[in-house]
Amino acid sequence: MRLLKFLLQKELLQIFRDPAIIRILFIMPMTQLLILPLAADYEIKNINLGVVDHDHSDYSQKMINKIISSGYFKLQDYSTTYADGLHAIELNKTDLLLEIPDHFERDLVKEDKADLLVAVDAINGVKGGLGAAYMQAILKDYNQEIRTQWIQMPKFNPQPMIEVTTSNWYNENMNYRVFMVPGILVMLVTMIGSSFAANNIVREKEMGTIEQINVSPIRKAQFILGKLIPFWLLATTVLTLGLVLARFVYGIVPLGSYVTIYIFSSIYLMAILGLGLLLSTYAQTQQQSMLVSFFVTMVFNLLSGLYTPIESMPEWAQMITHFNPVSYFIQVMRMVMLKGSSLADIQHQIYAMLGFAVFFNGWAIFNYRKRSG
Repeated sequence: MRLLKFLLQKELLQIFRDPAIIRILFIMPMTQLLILPLAADYEIKNINLGVVDHDHSDYSQKMINKIISSGYFKLQDYSTTYADGLHAIELNKTDLLLEIPDHFERDLVKEDKADLLVAVDAINGVKGGLGAAYMQAILKDYNQEIRTQWIQMPKFNPQPMIEVTTSNWYNENMNYRVFMVPGILVMLVTMIGSSFAANNIVREKEMGTIEQINVSPIRKAQFILGKLIPFWLLATTVLTLGLVLARFVYGIVPLGSYVTIYIFSSIYLMAILGLGLLLSTYAQTQQQSMLVSFFVTMVFNLLSGLYTPIESMPEWAQMITHFNPVSYFIQVMRMVMLKGSSLADIQHQIYAMLGFAVFFNGWAIFNYRKRSG
């Protein structure tokens, strides 16, 4: 234990001697946590709208005003022909074109139906799909308003209608920041932990001190622990600062216990730091370890469910997520912070993370023994 204590002192002194490491560990993640949730917005607004109105009736004008007043669309082009409206899309002036045909009001009143054309710029598939969905919902609501005005009692019998009442659980106001901030915090802790751990042993190799450690009486398990524990403490500090920012900047207070978050994060960091140390045992230079670590963490983050739901991924990608530690931590963070889940509710994720921790750290110890001969 004395040797492990001395090794921990050496690692901590080596970390705090380099001011650049402190800036990267604390200032950069907190800055990213302040900026990324403002940019990672799932709600698309200010969609540029083009209109071609051949009817110029009261009904068409009311419909256009309703679309613009929704807050999702900005009228950027009012053309006289469909070709001109389509040209505005080609010039990136508009994202969506609504064409109102001749006799729109007459057909709606006499024939009880009317056609509209919506042309969508689908280069940005997400924006185009959501814009079309918003437009359909607004037109459906407008159609319902008209039908309600036409139904007069007792002249006409009202049509039977089903009224649907919705209730948003766990995120009542559908605030995307409440959903994204816990996931972004997991991503930042993962990148910090894995990248610095991946450089640890490689730095000893480049400095030439690895040979002195190899001939010392330090055991391989003690050596790995000495490399792991300092960054485990620093990553936990980054997590704490992130939770503080989430509370006082975004107003996100976990419904569950902070103790549950820290218990799971402790196991998670053991796993992700073990992965970084494992990569470090294979790499010969810090550049190699950084590139491999960046590749692995990028794949983990993209397949974690942070940006897209895991259920919407292809089956082969969903299978990979079962072997992705990041996806488990994001699930736990959202469950604890939004649903108030306890340790009993996340026991499956705990067992999986314990398996990852044992696997990665055991492999790192075994591989270091083999290489140090």
